[in-house]
Amino acid sequence: MTAPLNHLDYYRLPWNYADNGISWLEPTTYCNLHCKGCYRSQVNPRHKSLDEVQAELETFKRLRRSDCMSIAGGDPLVYPHIVELVRRVRDLGWKPIVNTNGVALDYPLLMELKRAGVYGFTFHIDTSQKRPDFQVETETGLNDLRLRFARMLGQAGNIACSFNATISDHNLHEIPAMVRWAGEHARLVQTMVFILFRSPSLAGDFDYFAGGKRMEMTSLYEEPEWGGEDTLYAADAVAQIRVADPAYEPAAYLNGTARPDSFKWLLASRTVYNGKVMGYMSPRMMEVIQTGNHLFAGRYLSYARPRATRLGRLQALAGSLFDRGSRRILAAIGREIRDRPAALLQAAYIQSFMIIQPVNFEADGRQDMCDSCPDITVHDGRLVWSCRLEELNEHGRFLETVPHGK
Repeated sequence: MTAPLNHLDYYRLPWNYADNGISWLEPTTYCNLHCKGCYRSQVNPRHKSLDEVQAELETFKRLRRSDCMSIAGGDPLVYPHIVELVRRVRDLGWKPIVNTNGVALDYPLLMELKRAGVYGFTFHIDTSQKRPDFQVETETGLNDLRLRFARMLGQAGNIACSFNATISDHNLHEIPAMVRWAGEHARLVQTMVFILFRSPSLAGDFDYFAGGKRMEMTSLYEEPEWGGEDTLYAADAVAQIRVADPAYEPAAYLNGTARPDSFKWLLASRTVYNGKVMGYMSPRMMEVIQTGNHLFAGRYLSYARPRATRLGRLQALAGSLFDRGSRRILAAIGREIRDRPAALLQAAYIQSFMIIQPVNFEADGRQDMCDSCPDITVHDGRLVWSCRLEELNEHGRFLETVPHGK
């Protein structure tokens, strides 16, 4: 039985509404895949003009400090001005991160984006998708596709590589296989993200209102069979990660707007050396990295390049001066070198896992959103939650929830 997680054991990331690790930009709502349960409508999709996108970037610059700019959609690789957009994001001082399903990515486009300044990619790949050229039924079967993209980025050189997967009770049991796969390819894969699926039917028995008028939530959000019947929480994903890696231990989190003890974003970072896990970063070390980066670089750290994530030994050595967790990692690396001297020449890789737990609903109808959400975007000149743009587009406001019959 997995022990319950206590939020007070971990470092609460200092990210906030105005000063955050990440911001979220959507230049297009066009997509070349249909993922079951996607929260972005494909009714009347459109590309924004470069002038529109530039205005949104200027809004971010005026209202919010962040390390990275996630360029999303839709799928941003079908946006006709994606190379120029990446260049503008870079020139404005953010790390451009392209969030894509990868279907439109080939090596020539990758090199164009690298020359424009792309910092990293987050590939959304999971079994909710119907891919035209890669049809498998399991997450394990998709690992070959993940590896194809990871190798492509590795060939291009020093571009951060991350993978997202939406998790429902349909594929929850496959998390261990993805965790093991990531460990086998720690040289190429810096981050794995597990996003827990949500839909109106999983919320509970609520009525939805916009400005006092009752609305049908199912008109905005799809209810696929793939989504399953159970609401998943961060602890469910933690339990599955520990099947593959019993040493797994989170370091930092973001809580909810209604519940201080909910885990909306749960972050863990491990050191992988000679194909083995040496240990997990402590909350104290995570705090030093975040506050130190903010002190010296003026922003909270989000993504890091592969050149930096291969310095696990150096990080453990530096951290050992003040952090017990780093000393344990350093000792584990020392034992591995003692037992296998040839490993001395190998790098120790830092690899992160993120669990994202979207909106939950309290019994009284309060919506537990991600407090200090890193996926804040711009809508009509103001900063809003990107995962609920369809409500703003359809009704001009976020829907309110009221327990049914009250």
